[in-house]
Amino acid sequence: MVIIFEKDYLKQLYENGKAKNKKYRFQKIVITKYIQTIDKLRVAKRVEDLYLLKSLNYEKLRGNKKGLESVRVDKKYRIEFKSNIERDKPEIITICSIIDLSNHYK
Repeated sequence: MVIIFEKDYLKQLYENGKAKNKKYRFQKIVITKYIQTIDKLRVAKRVEDLYLLKSLNYEKLRGNKKGLESVRVDKKYRIEFKSNIERDKPEIITICSIIDLSNHYK
């Protein structure tokens, strides 16, 4: 999948292992697992491939987050994203827009 980060801190966490803004400080283990999860999304060709990776616990969200999808980083955190498919190219490309790294229980 093609990965797009909708917020600067998400891209900074992925590329640098930390965010400039102190508001987005996470434990090192959470950042490591976040990077690993983004790499798994990047390798997947399409959303259906995420079902095969049970550890991701891929799901389409409901309620006030309807229209978003999520995968688990660990038991406490998840990555929320939107996916769409570009069909106008010779190869079908799935674009995954990363929305947030959130605490699942808040």
